[in-house]
Amino acid sequence: MIDPGLKDKVVLITGANNPYGIGAATARAFAAQGARVFLHFFRSPPTHSEPEQVRGPGSAFFNAQQRKTADEVLRTIHQSGGQAAAWEADLSDPMNIPQLFEQVEAVFGPVDILVNNAAAWEGDTFVPSGAEAVMNRFVSTVSAESHDHNFAVNSRAVALMMAEYARRFLRRGATWGRIINVSTDGASGFPGEVSYGASKHAMESYSRAAAIELGPYGITVNVVAPGPVQTGYITPKMEEKLRTEIPLRRIGKPEDIADVIVFLASEQARWVTGQLLYVGGGHVMPL
Repeated sequence: MIDPGLKDKVVLITGANNPYGIGAATARAFAAQGARVFLHFFRSPPTHSEPEQVRGPGSAFFNAQQRKTADEVLRTIHQSGGQAAAWEADLSDPMNIPQLFEQVEAVFGPVDILVNNAAAWEGDTFVPSGAEAVMNRFVSTVSAESHDHNFAVNSRAVALMMAEYARRFLRRGATWGRIINVSTDGASGFPGEVSYGASKHAMESYSRAAAIELGPYGITVNVVAPGPVQTGYITPKMEEKLRTEIPLRRIGKPEDIADVIVFLASEQARWVTGQLLYVGGGHVMPL
């Protein structure tokens, strides 16, 4: 039998309130291994008019899940006998990052495993506003605002989270640590979501640098880049199209990503660091 060595480890997962999301699935997966899980979440206000009753996957359903507290996810973990707690904070505010670690330490103790899953999204494009190609109300021409909205959480917050983790890790003289950052398989260039993709690409660079600098202290740093995953936003029509682009002929489930994150935190991945692992059924196969 394989022992991943995760029992009683303290895991901090950002962006874990969507019950259908990768963060929630990751929290449940770690809890099932006996880890003590702390869920970060942030409920951004709605940016456009949406129906009160939402039925089925799509942008409205996804946004409704994103605006939930972490209570539903916590309840599931507790009912299964796991240990979990949560705290809400806007990671675009750097002052909240040390406070988040303080919250974890007050409940469970120092963080052993950091999973940076939280993400901000604002679609943007280089096509001038008003052109037919961008007549989508969710996508605008690149601006300082769209750039900063994406980078504040997807890049800067991840860097600051890793720095805070490392500072506390070294201060207490720890020798075993894991950081897993969640990217996207479109980070190398994402048409229609150019700032989102670029912010994730910057995060990947931060991760590789962190793997080199923190490796001597016993910390591994890896990146998981999911393909299309049903977190509540993929409509049946989108799914039908996406399936033809994926060699394994199905879209991903949050558990598909969670299992890989747990592996990278496990003892079995002790010699793996600085890696970018695409998890998307073959959706992207870099040469």
